Amino acid sequence: MYPRIRDLREDERLSQTELAQLLHMSQPGYSKYETGERDIPTNVLIQLALHHKTSVDYLLGLTDERTPYPRKKNRTVN
Repeated sequence: MYPRIRDLREDERLSQTELAQLLHMSQPGYSKYETGERDIPTNVLIQLALHHKTSVDYLLGLTDERTPYPRKKNRTVN
């Protein structure tokens, strides 16, 4: 369901465990996002978009434009 998050992770040569650690979660939990077993919460989508320097729309397959939209200054993710 979310092949782009897997592809982006693999492009960076990160394991699921490494990316899960960056997101402060378990590897099995992250794996369920890649396989579509669980929907990705909005805050995790934002963290992934920021990490991969892309947009949430790209992650969700709503656009093929990988370049992110201009972001608000001082954007923080909770």
